Parts: sequence; structure tokens; C-alpha cells
Amino acid sequence: MSFYFSYQKYKNFDFDNFFTNTALGDVKNSIYSEKLDIRKFLTLLSPEAGKSLEKMAQKAKRLTVKNFGKIILLYTPMYLANFCINECLYCGFNTTTQIKRRKLELNEVEKEAKFIAKEGLRHILILTGESRVLSPVSYIKDCIKILRKYFSSITIEIYPLTSKEYENLIQEGVDGLTIYQEVYDENIYRKLHLSGPKANYRLRLDAPERAAEAGIRTITVGALLGLNAWRKEAFFTGLHAQYLRDKYPDTEISISIPRIRPNTQDFSPPYNTDAKNLVQIITAIRLFLPRVGITLSTRESADLRDSLITLGITKISAGSTTAVGGHTTRDIQDKKTVQFEISDQRDVAQIKKMLLSKGYQPVLKDWVGNLRGNF
Repeated sequence: MSFYFSYQKYKNFDFDNFFTNTALGDVKNSIYSEKLDIRKFLTLLSPEAGKSLEKMAQKAKRLTVKNFGKIILLYTPMYLANFCINECLYCGFNTTTQIKRRKLELNEVEKEAKFIAKEGLRHILILTGESRVLSPVSYIKDCIKILRKYFSSITIEIYPLTSKEYENLIQEGVDGLTIYQEVYDENIYRKLHLSGPKANYRLRLDAPERAAEAGIRTITVGALLGLNAWRKEAFFTGLHAQYLRDKYPDTEISISIPRIRPNTQDFSPPYNTDAKNLVQIITAIRLFLPRVGITLSTRESADLRDSLITLGITKISAGSTTAVGGHTTRDIQDKKTVQFEISDQRDVAQIKKMLLSKGYQPVLKDWVGNLRGNF
């Protein structure tokens, strides 16, 4: 089995007709239901439900505190390489883009790791572009051997791997996978991914299942909001998370809700997703999946992130950069080298201060994996 078959069931669903026929009573019934089925989840994504955001927000807050407490896990991304052979119209690492391409030497990886670890973070997200030749799995393994001395949790956001490759990285110390399908609509996906391995829709869609079968501890999925109508993409993201949660109960499933940010491609998102829409997505997901984590990145502004924290968010990034070696090599942090522009520029200390002021406990470490060394 594959989530692809679940996607096929709703691929041609008449969303417009469903939303047109959604009434206030349906929305209230969904909000106050103890457990939501798929149709009630879709109801909470409807335009009619947009009129009841306050009620949705109140319940989302209660469910989040009940299941997660008032804690927020902090992490930061580390870009290892930006070599890429994909031609994705919306991405700053597009193979046709004229940017400075590089990957970190192992001594640079350690330099970055030491810098980040000194800020107290013990959760790291490592990223690369897609190039099995210039950023092979063997290179990623060598990086992990260094990083596991400094971090208790290492999550990868790289190109899709085989189950055996995921298993090998898990043995080296990786415990998390983040992989965005980008856009679940298969037809739109084909139009946006012109060439390269990423043009293979199924290869990417099935990656979380291969990782789960390999025994990975956490998986985060999501859609890049702006590539398609947000209601549809939020629906399929929730459906995907539910599928993974049910099929792999021993794996911790989370959802991320990134919006497209400006990059060197000057790509204009064909669909708008505003702040109010984000509120509806977050609260609808929380009511549908009370125990699934929700991640909010520094793609969003400081003010917006501060206001969204209480609605169901469980994990946020801090002190972020999307440049290779961007934590320690300041001279390459410009628009010609980054994957996309960061909006919230605050460092770890500032994010911690903000969370404490809201009555939330910032968590720098919640998992003891292969942490080694002294600090």
C-alpha cells in the first residue's frame, strides 16, 4: 500500500461543491465533535468555517495544552550543500539558477556544529540540494558522524532515499525526516518540476513510508503553500499525516506549514495564502489530529509567529539561515546564495525570551539519542 491510493480516492473530489454546500450547522458540529472524520476536517477548511475561527482557535489551544503542555521545541537548520540537478520552478536551488554552489568541508561542518551547540540547541535539521554525485549519502553519513557529537536529535531534509539508505543513516544517528511533497495535486506537480529526480511524484510521495519502515523516530510532512489552492493542499497534508500515523503508530508524525518566500527565481506564487488562512489551517489540523506536532518556520515574520504560537504550534526554528555554512560564514549570506529569504531573523536567545513572556517553556532537548561529547 501507499498513500498514493488514498490520494487517488480524493484526487477528483468536487471540493468547490462541498464547500458551497457547507452550512454553519456543519461547522459547529465539526468544532464540537470529540473526534473528527475526514469530512468534518474538510468542513473546518471551508469558507464557512472561516467565520468561526475564534471558536476553532479556543478548542485548538485547549487540545494543544492537553496533549503537549505549554512547551515549544526549538531547532535550527544547517545547510550542508546546495548542489542540485532538479529544475523546480519555485526553488532558489534550481539547477538553472546562477548561484554560488558549494558544500561544507567536514571541518566546516564541525565549526557550524560547535557554533549552534553553544547556543544551547540540541536538535538540528540538515539540508542539501539533490545531487547524489556531489552530495552523496556517504558524504551525509560523514557529516552525521560529526554532528552526533553535538546534537541529541538529527533530522534530515534531503533528497528521497531507499529504505536501506534510510536504515543506514538511522544507524549513524539520524532520528528524523522532514520532506515536503511541495504540492499534492499531481498535475500541478508535473508542471512545476520540469526535470531531475524530483519530477518523479511517487518517488517523493512514498519517501516517508520508506523511512518509517526503516525505523525512523519522527517524520514531518507538508505542502509548500502558494503552489495550489490552500484548502486542497491543507486537506491532503492532513490526510497524509493521518495515514502515516495510523500505519506507523510507533513513529511520531508532524506537519509543517511553510509558505513560499522570495528567492533568486523571482517565482510568483499562483495562489495566495494569507495570515487568516494560516490560522484556519493550523486550527483545523489541530482539531483533526490532536496529537500531531505542528512546525512553524522562520519563513513567517516575527510578529506573525508570535501570534500563531498559541494556536497549536509545537515546534519552531530559531537563529535560521538558508545559506550553506550560513551560521559561521557570514560573507556568503546574501540573496545570491540562499535558498530563500528568512523573515524572522531572531536568534535563539530572543526566541526563548519571547516564549517565556507568553508563558511557554522553550525546549532545547527532548530526546536522548546519540549525543556524545562535553560542552
